[in-house]
Amino acid sequence: MRSSNSRRDVRSLLLGGDIEPDPRFTLANERTFLAWIRTALAVVAAAVATETLMAEQWPPAFRQPVAVLLLLAGVAISAGAAVRWLAVERALRRDRPLPLSPLVPMLALVVLAGSGSVLVLML
Repeated sequence: MRSSNSRRDVRSLLLGGDIEPDPRFTLANERTFLAWIRTALAVVAAAVATETLMAEQWPPAFRQPVAVLLLLAGVAISAGAAVRWLAVERALRRDRPLPLSPLVPMLALVVLAGSGSVLVLML
């Protein structure tokens, strides 16, 4: 019985609010989190591919910063996904509007910078 109470205390401390949301909303929030994690993994894979597959085509002075920026973007997307999941879960439990996500414009900038870099190298 004690572990149930301590688990509830941690859950209440982490998530807050008194409202237990519809499980469908909680599961949808979890699926969205997992989609962002898949996106972060894809960006990290692009960094690895940039460093390994483009070793002969791109000079190291260009290739390495691009790979590092992609790795940093993958880390930022991962962290942002966790923060976003928690913010949405708290909003659901407090019956408040869902917060805006900074992940979408950040990902758009990463894709823009990456594709722009490739375009510059191709010209």
